[in-house]
Amino acid sequence: MKHLSIELRYLVYAAVLLGVIWVPYILAHIAQVGPIKAFSYSAEDQMPVWAKRLKRAHYNLVENIPLFVIAVLAGEFSNVHTSTTTACVMVFFWARVAHPIAMVANLWGTRTLAFAVGWIAVLVHLFTVLAASA
Repeated sequence: MKHLSIELRYLVYAAVLLGVIWVPYILAHIAQVGPIKAFSYSAEDQMPVWAKRLKRAHYNLVENIPLFVIAVLAGEFSNVHTSTTTACVMVFFWARVAHPIAMVANLWGTRTLAFAVGWIAVLVHLFTVLAASA
């Protein structure tokens, strides 16, 4: 049985996060307007403020995960597995876990910091793969 690299394992973790992060805000929307209205896909965006923030964090992850996927797959195809690439995928994942928490908590600067840390981790990963593959 072939084992996943740490980089691929964290890619799977990020996919799981992406796959479940929408559940709380959808449940909040259903609780706010009721199932009939929620399932009718009304144009109204009636949900608690925290749920709206979580939805924005979810969309932000949707927009940013492709760069992470490219970084991890480039490393896999190039067989580049270093302590730096390992650290980068872990930092990205935990920054992306922190991002929706920071978004919902609405503490000044924490959302931006979590986003920036994750983004920098992906860039370092990409440059590490490029440098090792040169």
